[in-house]
Amino acid sequence: MSDATLHDSAQNPDDFVVQIADQVESFLVAVTEVSRGDEPESAVPFLLLEVSQLLLAGGRLGAHEDIVPEERYEPDPGPEPDVDELRENFARLLEPVDVYSEVFDPYEPRTAPVPARLSDDLADIVTDLRHGMVHYRAGRTTEALWWWQFSYFSNWGPTASAMLRALQSVLIHVRLNQPLEELDGLDTDQPALGDETLEFEAGRVMAREIGGPLGIPPGR
Repeated sequence: MSDATLHDSAQNPDDFVVQIADQVESFLVAVTEVSRGDEPESAVPFLLLEVSQLLLAGGRLGAHEDIVPEERYEPDPGPEPDVDELRENFARLLEPVDVYSEVFDPYEPRTAPVPARLSDDLADIVTDLRHGMVHYRAGRTTEALWWWQFSYFSNWGPTASAMLRALQSVLIHVRLNQPLEELDGLDTDQPALGDETLEFEAGRVMAREIGGPLGIPPGR
């Protein structure tokens, strides 16, 4: 299935796989556009919207019964497209708020939060979704659904959920004029940090560089 036939009129738009593929494709296109940085002041709100919509597709995949691939071994989809440029673009675009803290497993007792990066998360999610899209475009729809469901549970679902919480937090602090204190040295190379020291690296920089373009002056 080529790009030209991705939304072929012969396909039933009510088919589950078509609906999931539409949502995946919409996310991939939108994230690529945002990464170009043409509207940096809108990056966080746009990403919040796109990640929220993607998680709707993920929720449907998660609630669906286990999808069993038609073949025992996954057909080779070919080399994975490089996402380094997208990762680097988002690292620059989101620099004030790129690093955030996340609890890996909320059901693990006394799990310490760990640093993560929005730019890394986006690159990982895009890689997973593109992998499934290769199968879908080749007409291997069951394989595509299996991959999207499997990777939703194993990687992109938890990653997107963590991203959503971080993006929500950015907008909450900006809209409510609640800048966080700066934390020097918070990075993803560090080991897990204690509760008392875990804060956004952004802090007042976030309020200045993100809040300003959104029309919210500091100290308002």
